[in-house]
Amino acid sequence: MSWGTDLWDQFDNLSLHTNRGIDVLDKYANFLRDRVAIETEYAGKLRRLVKNYQPKKKEEEDNEFTSRQAFRNLLKEVGDLAGQREVVSETLQLQIIQGVTLLSKTLREDRKKCLNDGTVLQQTLSAQLSSLERAKRNYDKAYRDSEKAVENHKKADMDFNLSRAEVERYKNIMTSKIQQSDDAKNEYANQLQKTNNLQQQHYGTLLPAVFNRLQELDEKRTRGIREFIIGAADVESSVAPIIARCMEGIVKAGESINEQEDSLKVIERYQSGFQPPADIPFEDLSKMDSSIATQSNYSSVTYNHLTIKGTISGPKFKKPRGGILNSIFGSNKNSLTADGQKEDYSDLPPNQQRKKLQAKIAELQHKVDQETNTRDGLMKMKIVYEANSSLGNPMTVEGQLNESEHELEKLKNDLKKYQGYLDKANQLQVANNSPQSNRNQLQNGHRTSRHSNGSASADDHNDGDDQPDDAGSLSSSASPESGLGTSHTSLPGSGQGSANENAMGEETCYETEVELLQPLGTCRALYPFEATSEGSIPMNEGEELQVIENDQGDGWTRVRRANNSNGWDEGFVPTSYIECTLFA
Repeated sequence: MSWGTDLWDQFDNLSLHTNRGIDVLDKYANFLRDRVAIETEYAGKLRRLVKNYQPKKKEEEDNEFTSRQAFRNLLKEVGDLAGQREVVSETLQLQIIQGVTLLSKTLREDRKKCLNDGTVLQQTLSAQLSSLERAKRNYDKAYRDSEKAVENHKKADMDFNLSRAEVERYKNIMTSKIQQSDDAKNEYANQLQKTNNLQQQHYGTLLPAVFNRLQELDEKRTRGIREFIIGAADVESSVAPIIARCMEGIVKAGESINEQEDSLKVIERYQSGFQPPADIPFEDLSKMDSSIATQSNYSSVTYNHLTIKGTISGPKFKKPRGGILNSIFGSNKNSLTADGQKEDYSDLPPNQQRKKLQAKIAELQHKVDQETNTRDGLMKMKIVYEANSSLGNPMTVEGQLNESEHELEKLKNDLKKYQGYLDKANQLQVANNSPQSNRNQLQNGHRTSRHSNGSASADDHNDGDDQPDDAGSLSSSASPESGLGTSHTSLPGSGQGSANENAMGEETCYETEVELLQPLGTCRALYPFEATSEGSIPMNEGEELQVIENDQGDGWTRVRRANNSNGWDEGFVPTSYIECTLFA
């Protein structure tokens, strides 16, 4: 299969075909350029999209939620996708488009040379054919002239009226014409031989060589298009695994979203640590002084409508002046932080205060560690300078070392101060949320304490001051520390009469449980717990305990375990610290 053999007479068609083939190559190059532009634009728009939806600085506090973390990871993966599209664009530009452009340029130059050579060959053959045609015409004319001269000589020879000289002239003309005819014949024969040789060489060797070169060029072009198409697909395939990993990352980001965990984090962020207000008791105005009743009612209503920062509460409230709430929310002389909060964060609810203090302590501890490393480095440098003075003057380090020591001391003092704030906040929380503080018996909306005669009487309100009656107040709670009374679930020997009753000398007795309560199930300690209030018991992580009373909404569960004296230890532990398995 050869163009030179099979298409020996298709010079013009081959010229047109090769030109169209190179045009197809150029069209593919333009297609790649447009695709690269699209890929570049797509990658740029993806990056702008990721940039526009990056979390703002004011939204950083919400990054703890799994949905926000998943969205942030999604943006990262989309950014990686944009990077891969840029890789595809750059690789197509550098490897494929440049190769196509270079090949097209080379093919056009080689084709032009081939066509020029073919044109020269065609012109040479055409010139030879023209020479042959001229020789043939000359021979034809000379032959006719010679025949005419021969005929004229015969007529003259037959004509007796002509002189001998005239006959001789006709003879000489005949001889001359015959010689010219022979010369024209020989020239025609010579040109014919030359033309046949050239034509045979032209169509047998020279022109087929040109056509074969054109065939090679066209096959090179076709092969190049094949390789470039496959190469472009390989470029796409090379980033496919990375794109697949990006897709996997997006799927993992979606799967990492946990609605329960987000709900718990919402609770951790906004939980105040307060207990809901108790029922407002009915006050019979006919049985008490009107001024006291008005003051008591005002205090009770005001307290029971207290809310905390960040809740869906009503209007702002005026903080009460007495009790533990005053120590947490009351006025103090602490300086304010940069964001307008008090230094010990006492203007925040208890849970939020502790979280802020813990974060501040962690920050200070990190700074202390950094400053300690800086000081140690300066001390080592000073020792080296003292050992070899050529390395440096130890006095230049002395000032930096003193400054570092001063800064370290300041940080340690701040750390100690904030640890004291945290300890104080924890003590207030323990006092406010002791195991039995919210397990008082209520009769007709009043708090009651168990008396020796078994009757229940309402606790006094406020004792003449404006301190409100609430479950969170130590003055009216039945916590183990308060000694005001115990519920029917009290531990043996743990109940005590109120301080006022003891001062009045009234005889008190306690409800005790002679028989052990049947366990409701078992529980396992998730975290260690140190008992910090009467009525609670410590436990170690992983310890198995018996559940004898469920959490009644106050955050404490009553448990029991065997002790070394063949007895039982009972008390309360935080419900969030244990994992319960109740019996069916």
